[in-house]
Amino acid sequence: MALNASSKLLKVVQQPLKIAVAAYHPNVIDHYENPRNVGSLDKSDKNVGTGLVGAPACGDVMKLQIKVDDNGKIIDAKFKTFGCGSAIASSSLATEWVKGKTIDQASQLKNTDIAKELSLPPVKLHCSMLAEDAIKAALSDYKIKQQKDQKAEAQG
Repeated sequence: MALNASSKLLKVVQQPLKIAVAAYHPNVIDHYENPRNVGSLDKSDKNVGTGLVGAPACGDVMKLQIKVDDNGKIIDAKFKTFGCGSAIASSSLATEWVKGKTIDQASQLKNTDIAKELSLPPVKLHCSMLAEDAIKAALSDYKIKQQKDQKAEAQG
């Protein structure tokens, strides 16, 4: 009887293990393995806007910066992200997309566009939302700096 029970156990163990594997879309892998625009800009520069956002649920933190010329066009963008591959890819894509756009055009970028381009699954949509929030925070910071600069010029 003991031999019979152990032989059944051996048959069960010999079955191949089936493991579910979550695969990233090639666009995510590309931006993760070859991130664009990693780095920082001088946050004290009046033409640089900085957005720092985080997602408490997953621990992702994203810093996105833009540099704007005197005509209101974004001439440079940088990011630093602590997070998963989808968060890094979303940041990288966001910096690519804002470059060359006006402030108004950049404010129109939506997380759904980022998610669609990267083919993010529903469980990773928060990464594209974080990127949109970072863009908006950077634009807001830039606008606040410009208002302060205009007030200083008016008073001086």
